[in-house]
Amino acid sequence: MAVNPDEDTEFNDALRKHGILPPREATPPSPSPPPSPTFDDLLNDFTPSELQQLSEDAHDDEAERAIAAYRLQRLAEDRKADKRARFGRVYPIGRDDYTREVTEASKISEDDDDEQTGTGVVCFLYKDGIPRSDRAFQHIRLLAERYPRTKFVSIVGDKCIPNLPDSRVPMIIVYKKGEIRNQTVAWGADQERRIEELEAILLVTGALHMPDRPRSEQRRKDEESDDDDDDDDDPSSRMRSNATSTNGKLQRNIRGGTKPKGDDSDSDFDFDL
Repeated sequence: MAVNPDEDTEFNDALRKHGILPPREATPPSPSPPPSPTFDDLLNDFTPSELQQLSEDAHDDEAERAIAAYRLQRLAEDRKADKRARFGRVYPIGRDDYTREVTEASKISEDDDDEQTGTGVVCFLYKDGIPRSDRAFQHIRLLAERYPRTKFVSIVGDKCIPNLPDSRVPMIIVYKKGEIRNQTVAWGADQERRIEELEAILLVTGALHMPDRPRSEQRRKDEESDDDDDDDDDPSSRMRSNATSTNGKLQRNIRGGTKPKGDDSDSDFDFDL
């Protein structure tokens, strides 16, 4: 009689007891069910105005009070985020603006930053008409909106660095506390790059601040942008030099000295080419 060792029978158990059959493999435990969503999880996707409507439509007083309290908490968090969101777009600059708008701007810390960590500044050097540069510029604009605590500036590559070859653009230079933290040359020249790859590099270098809790409005906007990478900004606006300060604070809050008058040093433009 043929014996099926995989069958769960008393006969097979007796054979295993005497070592004739090997022990049965233990049945793997069933995976634990995912945790139930918390009250905050359920409300997190609603805007404050939607939360107010939910509170008014609640079936009992306890639920109404809980939703109303959560809405007030969200409003306080949003006010704090708004105070920190000093930027939110890409600022076109010229070579003469570079020291003020990039190097010095990266030394400015947020008002509530007790550790004085400075500001992340992402400088994007581009050239119109180069497909990888145009695509990277779209990603830079989206990231500037997504991370308004980081300053993003743009400048035509050979206007910043004379005779910069097209093969080196786009360049992405990250500053923090007056120092270059990262420099990427010819981004996307080897292969087509996704915005998530650029975002990851900027996060690792410390240029970006992860939001404590992404706003529901921003999440919805990000989802829509995944389906439409086209940006309707006027390309000619990139060429303009923004003569006014865009550092988000008055110049008197900048730590560190300024260059002596007449100093023509190009130390702010000593890049690895």
